[in-house]
Amino acid sequence: MFPIRDHNPSGRTPYVTYALIAANLLAYLGYFGLMGDERALLQFYADWAIVPAWLSEGRQVYTLLSSLFLHAGLMHLGGNMLFLWIFGDNLEDEMGHLPYLLFYLACGIGAGLIHVVSGPDSLVPTVGASGAIAGVLGGYLLLFPKAKVDILIIFIVFFRIFPLPAWLMLGLWFGMQLLGGVASDPDMGGVAYWAHIGGFVLGLLLTLPLLARRGGARFWRRTEGHPPHPEADYAFARSSIPKVRRK
Repeated sequence: MFPIRDHNPSGRTPYVTYALIAANLLAYLGYFGLMGDERALLQFYADWAIVPAWLSEGRQVYTLLSSLFLHAGLMHLGGNMLFLWIFGDNLEDEMGHLPYLLFYLACGIGAGLIHVVSGPDSLVPTVGASGAIAGVLGGYLLLFPKAKVDILIIFIVFFRIFPLPAWLMLGLWFGMQLLGGVASDPDMGGVAYWAHIGGFVLGLLLTLPLLARRGGARFWRRTEGHPPHPEADYAFARSSIPKVRRK
């Protein structure tokens, strides 16, 4: 299940979102050559990724920031940048460029700290912008709970695009993180579920002042949870690929 776009056009050019995507891509290209050398790659992550046990001792605090621009592979990078591309522009539009950048970094650093608290003795390096992007998802959900998001469902050979309200799509995503966080062992590596959960909750909390300035509950009543501007309307065309009839 992949989100491919939302129906929520932004009113200004999202320069910060573009810059963050570019920074993540450039950072990945900077160490892509190490992917074939496991020892060199692990040493690189040891220097620049979050290692909870070391942060618990007050060492390498800078990794709370540097780890936000590192990824474990192309799928990891591509998935994160897809979410940032879809949801980041609208939050930047509402917050403004500099406040949005500070919001993004605060969510990412806070998510990293929550990950450390969830497994303070872990020696597994952790990388990725997921915590910061989870904050973006939390802020988006608070402001636009009924914005339409097109989801691509892939099930073996079945492909279909479904428009879902943001509250359902992001609610399912958050529920999956909670289930994963309860079932996972931080010392074993894998997905940093608690960083996702922490980033999402921080995003909600840090967006509350913006919602209050927009009128709080009056903003929701006025917009009914939809974007406060006309939604994009995408037309779905039939495929020109011919069907193979069964005999």
